[in-house]
Amino acid sequence: MAKSSEETLTMTFGLLRQLADAIELASATEWTFFDRYGETASTIGELEELHNARERLNQSYTRLNTLLLRILEAQPTATNAMLDLLVKAIENGQANLEAANASTQEITRGWNLL
Repeated sequence: MAKSSEETLTMTFGLLRQLADAIELASATEWTFFDRYGETASTIGELEELHNARERLNQSYTRLNTLLLRILEAQPTATNAMLDLLVKAIENGQANLEAANASTQEITRGWNLL
């Protein structure tokens, strides 16, 4: 059995915050883009990209939050397998965060949404 370290908890909470911010940004960008340009043949690809990015961020947030809650509830301590899943969820969340931020920035710049 193992207990999550302070470093892991700090990293997890930090990543949850970053994912929340990125979800909000992707949602706002998608809305602004749609409001300004509508859904046309030339915009559908970007709208889908923003939607997909937001969905991946939502999945990462939910998975990470759920795993953390299960680990905190595990008594007397969490199993190594649970902690390994948390590490993988952190890695996946960071990768999704980077990809979603890149997509959002590219669309924002490419369509002058600044």
